[in-house]
Amino acid sequence: MFASKEGQAVPQVTFPTRQGDAWVNVTTDELFKNKTVIVFSLPGAFTPTCSSSHLPRYNELYSVFKENGVDDILCVSVNDTFVMNAWKADQEAENITFIPDGNGDFTDGMGMLVDKNDLGFGKRSWRYSMLVKNGVVEKMFIEEDVPGDPFKVSDADTMLNYIAPEHKEQESITVFTKPGCPFCMKAKQNLIDKGLNYEEVVLGKDATTVSLRAISGRTTVPQVFIGGKHIGGSEELETYLG
Repeated sequence: MFASKEGQAVPQVTFPTRQGDAWVNVTTDELFKNKTVIVFSLPGAFTPTCSSSHLPRYNELYSVFKENGVDDILCVSVNDTFVMNAWKADQEAENITFIPDGNGDFTDGMGMLVDKNDLGFGKRSWRYSMLVKNGVVEKMFIEEDVPGDPFKVSDADTMLNYIAPEHKEQESITVFTKPGCPFCMKAKQNLIDKGLNYEEVVLGKDATTVSLRAISGRTTVPQVFIGGKHIGGSEELETYLG
């Protein structure tokens, strides 16, 4: 079993990072001192669960965490800084600070360094998350010590439920658009005016009219989906929003 570090200070570590063309050392004091910080740590950049679920949801909920007093969200992995930088660019996760724990010093200090030799990974981090206030761990969510790569408690929604148990999550909204479409602009503005967050899928970049027809039965834009329900175009959205 992995021991919780609740009530203890995070390890004092210096992370060599590559920022642009320069090497920049980042210390744990810089990351945690006088801040409220969420950390989620995972086995490796570009790996399936990390890329499809763990990282994207923390990135998506960033604004909600900020509203509830969180200053930064850190993603820690036992990978070098070049790998972490490439993963951040690939995931377009601009809300997350990627921390390359290449030597595993921070992860080892947290008691979370594990042997992944069977996968050819060497030493890596066990999957966990924690809330750190001014360098001291307030709460940890550690995945169960079972074979494989469990992912049940270190997710963003579990952390959000701890930080803001009364928070009611907005239904997911997706808007299919095309560049230069005035009706698309109108639909997006309606959502903005109502204070609603949405994801935009741009045809020609993220999808095609074939995809749109398969999902909605239509080929015109915009097409809006809220909570898994097809609302329709800009006028239908306006009616729906009242």
